[in-house]
Amino acid sequence: MDAAPTATRAAPHWAVFLGLAGTIVILDQLTKAWLVANVSPGEVVNVIGDYVRLVFNQNSGALFGFFRESAVLFGIVSLGVVGLIVAYHARVGRSLYLSLALGFLLGGAIGNLIDRLRLGYVVDFVDMGIGDFRWYTFNVADAAISSAIVMLVAAAVIPSLASLGERRSDG
Repeated sequence: MDAAPTATRAAPHWAVFLGLAGTIVILDQLTKAWLVANVSPGEVVNVIGDYVRLVFNQNSGALFGFFRESAVLFGIVSLGVVGLIVAYHARVGRSLYLSLALGFLLGGAIGNLIDRLRLGYVVDFVDMGIGDFRWYTFNVADAAISSAIVMLVAAAVIPSLASLGERRSDG
């Protein structure tokens, strides 16, 4: 008598997810360490004229500098967010696309979490704009988080993206 095949769930892309997150954390912390060692707080270093500058900013708040002086609170919230990202990846990580998006998100969250817990603020330093019209000052972790958000919104609008590189189990 043949046993009926059992459906098994394909394993998530843990190596991609954790490898990308780790790479983001390392790049984020290395760029911040270089900046802190070479640029004084508030100092402006032009990289591409006035369009792209390095400015050492100590952000004690959240995204775009909101809720200043709340680094400890955001550190605690970030720990919860890190747990949620990992748990969510365990559920949807069979998609390479989602593993990449969540890897960017995890790496960015951990990069800024390290600053909040270690320094009491996040080191932001990339300043882009034209004249007085400037975007918010950001860092590698922020860029990774923003990229992840764009990828996740794109997957919500175009659901087929979420299945790119999906591991399928052979039942």
